[in-house]
Amino acid sequence: MILFMLNKAFWDAWDNMGRLLLINFVMILLLAIPVFLPKTLIQIPVLSVLSLVSSILLIFVYIGAVSAYVRDLVHYKSPELKDIIGHLQESWKKSLILGAGALFFYFICFTGFQFYSALGNIMGLIGMAFLFWISVIVSIAILFFFPVMNNLDKNMIKILKKSFILFFDNTGTALVLFLAIIVNTILSFALAFILPGIGGILILQESCMKLLIFKYDYLEENPDADRKKIPWNALIREEREKVGTRTLKGTIFPWKD
Repeated sequence: MILFMLNKAFWDAWDNMGRLLLINFVMILLLAIPVFLPKTLIQIPVLSVLSLVSSILLIFVYIGAVSAYVRDLVHYKSPELKDIIGHLQESWKKSLILGAGALFFYFICFTGFQFYSALGNIMGLIGMAFLFWISVIVSIAILFFFPVMNNLDKNMIKILKKSFILFFDNTGTALVLFLAIIVNTILSFALAFILPGIGGILILQESCMKLLIFKYDYLEENPDADRKKIPWNALIREEREKVGTRTLKGTIFPWKD
């Protein structure tokens, strides 16, 4: 399932590269705001901090709207770019709350690390270790936030709850998703965020969510089934057929196949 998830995400990104380029271009412009705007207001610290916070929140709002658009791509639909406006109207409040919550959470973690490191004793090490693993768990679990919002629920509390349930119930898959996003981010840095960029990350998240929904639909229909023995081959047979058997060489140089 995991290998197929990565394979599907790659080909979904490949098939929608034009759309991803546009999504990523807007994201690059938005990323430039928190990088350069606070520097222009450095003489006014309050405005500098407010501009940084506002810019980050704007990025969360944008990602929330685009994630729903990417969800449609992963489900083999052909959404129009104007659909993002509709998604924005539906998701901006929850995206804003998530962004504010994330800023507050990581600020607390940063402050906590400074406090515990200053202790210089065993309690400080325990405190830093605790904060580290809490931040890791929250960071991975929150990767499911937008996929859950787009596919399962619209209630803020339930979205958060289901995000953590998905993490603890699919820890291995969540870790692979997290590592894949890290690799995606590193590659994006190397390519100046043009590709795969935020579009590629969102495709990874939505591909993972789509396959997990197959799992939970199966468990709902078969409540006595062994949760450790999910018949993935049967569940994703249709998805395999839609993705098809393709190679990168054959796609770039079809005349060589």
